[in-house]
Amino acid sequence: MKHLLFLLLLPLLSACSFRRIPVYVWQGWDDSTTAATLERDFREWQSHGVTGVCYNAGFDVERHRTAAKIAKNLGLEYHAWIPSLTQSGMDSTWYTVNRLGESAYDKPVYVPYYTTLDPHNPKVVAWLCDQYGRIADIPEVDFVQLDYIRYADVILARGLWDKYGLVMNEEYPKADYCYCDSCVADFRRLSGVDIRTVPDPSKVKDWATFRCNNVTRCVNAICEAIHARGKKVSADVFPGPASHAEWMVRQQWQNWNVDAFFPMNYNDFYLQPAEWVGEVTDEAVKAVAHRDAPIYSGLFICRDWKNKASVVDPEHSGLVPLEIRTAVLGSLKAGARGISLFTPRDMTPEHWAALEEALEEARRGGL
Repeated sequence: MKHLLFLLLLPLLSACSFRRIPVYVWQGWDDSTTAATLERDFREWQSHGVTGVCYNAGFDVERHRTAAKIAKNLGLEYHAWIPSLTQSGMDSTWYTVNRLGESAYDKPVYVPYYTTLDPHNPKVVAWLCDQYGRIADIPEVDFVQLDYIRYADVILARGLWDKYGLVMNEEYPKADYCYCDSCVADFRRLSGVDIRTVPDPSKVKDWATFRCNNVTRCVNAICEAIHARGKKVSADVFPGPASHAEWMVRQQWQNWNVDAFFPMNYNDFYLQPAEWVGEVTDEAVKAVAHRDAPIYSGLFICRDWKNKASVVDPEHSGLVPLEIRTAVLGSLKAGARGISLFTPRDMTPEHWAALEEALEEARRGGL
């Protein structure tokens, strides 16, 4: 009888042992990228357990077509990862305007590429739907992935304050968007408040909600266009949503009609230990539990991990090999369906080994 019971349980035990935990990577096209380098890289990452690639080639249809075909031939899921609202060279009236009246078109905050389009502008939304639609029409593309689908950070993550020489204990006018004529007029029509006359707009909750809703409507319009083509949408989002994304970049992403969320749980940006990754993943999973959308916890990798102690800029910091287990298991125990790595080129042999051990431990534990 015991022998029979063991034989009956063996398939179940084997299935648990070999269950594939989704592992994605974020990587982008550069000047050295060719079809040959794509296949080489995809094969290497796949050998370490990677199941899908989020690849940034902008709105370049042919580059995505090339990368997606290679991914599909290898059995990898393909997410066409494309920044949404950070676009340069568009109509100057399409850009967000800060509280000082400065347009992101020619006076972006923080860094030159923060030329952020206005998600409240119907022409911007229509253009994005068209551009993403062209990518979704590529047969081998599984998901289009939205990134920078937000306003500029009205408050930066704590770890970035020193880098930019800022103390951001309040919303500063230069980073507070959008005060263009259209946004101001539409908010006044809805609320009766002329937000330009308010001494401290950050105290007006309806004004924050108005801008969160602008982003949500933009996202959901894109989702409708992509879903109509039979494809899915994923999104890279700030942690939270309530703890960070909502008040930092106006993302109430629990209200978005996307099919998978990739919260960027970059603990070093927030001066937090690796254990924090599991905590914010728990919040994320609960936030979208009503629609059963999968969470893939985004992990930021420290390439020069042996010298991490001397690194000041969190954008050159990240998880060292000894922290991989904590971040991965914390994410999975909190309910994440899998993880995503930024970036695979920053993963050292020690990182890959730690990841493989963590995934095996997760499988043995039934996560």
